[in-house]
Amino acid sequence: MRRIYESDALERDDKEPLAPRERQRETKPQSFRSISGSAWSDRLLPHRVRRWAVTVDLTAPDDPIGQGEDIPFQFTLKNRLPMPVTIPTDSPRLWTWTVDGAQSASHVSLEKPPTETNKLKLDRGERLRIRRTWSGMFRVSKREWEHAERGEHTIRAAVNVADPEAANLTDETTVYIS
Repeated sequence: MRRIYESDALERDDKEPLAPRERQRETKPQSFRSISGSAWSDRLLPHRVRRWAVTVDLTAPDDPIGQGEDIPFQFTLKNRLPMPVTIPTDSPRLWTWTVDGAQSASHVSLEKPPTETNKLKLDRGERLRIRRTWSGMFRVSKREWEHAERGEHTIRAAVNVADPEAANLTDETTVYIS
């Protein structure tokens, strides 16, 4: 093959019929049409597979924390599938957290969430880290807060679905206030 190219055999003819030439495009290439990953997840993946694909993890400091200090915690959601996953939630709020059963560390009922739904969307292999802090106080009225008692307190976070325990979309951790 090398000899053919070195001998100029392709360029012998005056009209050069076998010589390679540049291609000229008359039309511009068009983008490929595809279905979005979230639409694919909505239509083809069963709900139990979507919920199995998402792992949740809640972490907080193990060391005792002084009364009145802020307590940081991190809620991590990870999609373990190589494709996007979409989980429908009960309200626009995608996740919730409680301290000792009190929603967002408040004994006062918070505003009712709208009846609209939303979707938690995670790309393939995506890890979503949400960092929050708890002030170490409980809300007892609209304008009054109390320091949490010394001892152990349980922080729990969950994806806002109908039954997060059954879907395995919840986690909890214990913090110690000294």
